[in-house]
Amino acid sequence: MKEQYFKEYSEKLGRDMEYTLYGERGKLLIAFPSQNGRYYDFANFKMTDVCAPWIDAGMIRLACPDGNDWESWSAEDRDMHERLLSQERWFAYITDEFLPSVKSKCGKEAQGKAMTTGCSMGGVHAANFFFRRPDLFDTCISLSGAYNAYMFFRNASDPLAYENSPVTFLRNMPADHPYMELYRQSNIILCVGQGAWEDELLASTREMDAVLKEKGIPAWVDYWGFDCNHDWPWWRKQLPYFLGHVLGNP
Repeated sequence: MKEQYFKEYSEKLGRDMEYTLYGERGKLLIAFPSQNGRYYDFANFKMTDVCAPWIDAGMIRLACPDGNDWESWSAEDRDMHERLLSQERWFAYITDEFLPSVKSKCGKEAQGKAMTTGCSMGGVHAANFFFRRPDLFDTCISLSGAYNAYMFFRNASDPLAYENSPVTFLRNMPADHPYMELYRQSNIILCVGQGAWEDELLASTREMDAVLKEKGIPAWVDYWGFDCNHDWPWWRKQLPYFLGHVLGNP
């Protein structure tokens, strides 16, 4: 499995940002790190290993960007607006700098819409990017994610909190919004376990499930068993399971 490391300056963030890119051809899959995580966490927790069959078969190119949670979602001691501005700067980095940079390094298979995935907070980001920009992404595999930003930005009245809360803006999205058809043409997979440490994520997934059904947006919302905990061994089982359903088995 070919692995490449890149460090590039971000105008949006005003600092160098790092990422890794795996594979040589295939559809682009962006894997966001979990809370306060770094670009190398997906490899360190052996998630790249479970993706290897699809990477080696030329079915996907896996890109792992660096996070920014410590300045935004996790920074509870900071001013709320500054936290949300930091999130927006990182969001713009991913869509306007990271994604074009990765695509410029990839073959023609990666030039169309990309896929998103992530575990826990990575699942939050995977869903947030997909639902905010279905013009850029056509598949979301969110594992143990949360879909209501107010779980993190509590009591926020800032409009930027709303922009980062998919369950909230989807609930209010008009039926004729052009994104509705893009959602219906996409693969939406939300998975959560019912075991230890999944309680809040389970409730959030059920809330999102209800909104998607209400809006007539097809999605595979998969509730795993009571033995399925909020932890890497389960996510290492879930991601290849869903990749196989979306892309076929290598």
